[in-house]
Amino acid sequence: MSGHSKWATTKHKKAAIDAKRGKLFAKLIKNIEVAGRTGGADPAGNPTLYDAIQKARKASVPNDNIERALKRAAGSEAGGADWQTIMYEGYGPNGVAVLIECLTDNRNRAATDVRVAVTRNGGNMADPGSVSYMFNRKGVVLMPKGTATEDDVLMAVLDAGAEEVNDLGDEFEIVSEAGDLVAVRTALQAAGFDYNSADSSFLPSVTVPLDADGARKVFRLIEALEDCDDVQNVYANFDVADDVMAELDAE
Repeated sequence: MSGHSKWATTKHKKAAIDAKRGKLFAKLIKNIEVAGRTGGADPAGNPTLYDAIQKARKASVPNDNIERALKRAAGSEAGGADWQTIMYEGYGPNGVAVLIECLTDNRNRAATDVRVAVTRNGGNMADPGSVSYMFNRKGVVLMPKGTATEDDVLMAVLDAGAEEVNDLGDEFEIVSEAGDLVAVRTALQAAGFDYNSADSSFLPSVTVPLDADGARKVFRLIEALEDCDDVQNVYANFDVADDVMAELDAE
């Protein structure tokens, strides 16, 4: 998983500063709105909302935008859409399994955009259930390294339910069962550690190794999907070795 995680981290950093910043902001705002409507608009009593706000702030989303999203979630400001979560499944180049999570107010538009992105980039759509069984729902916390060691982090989160701590270079990735995500994040904070994001995610149980050419094709597909307004998250079961990742980063 290391190559996949490192790619995701690299991409996240670039996304915060590149021309797609507005699109990233829109997705983070959507997360806040949906979390607030689902579990209440008070972050103190809604851990999912708390984490959605934290992630938005780390990505430099302006506070005004966050406050407006919270007001829409609480119903005190008009303009919020009726968001629905839809999962699509497919295969990318080299037989890589892809799960596509959409948050949309228009199912037909979302389905069309996803299908076009997949088929134009060497993939094909799959029937529901034919891909999802290869993924497990997990809690994933990303935290900046700072002066902490892997052992420091492990000691802080082990009793809270963390399953593994992975070194991603500039960050540590802490994986747990999805139900232990809040406990792990809270344990990190109690130990004095800052964190960049805490999300419920889908991690693959089996992975497909990719060479540089295969990785380019799969990354192109994922970037095309993430460029769709309705797509919130893309999960895929590829693995890219560190030396291949370094080669791609240098391009």
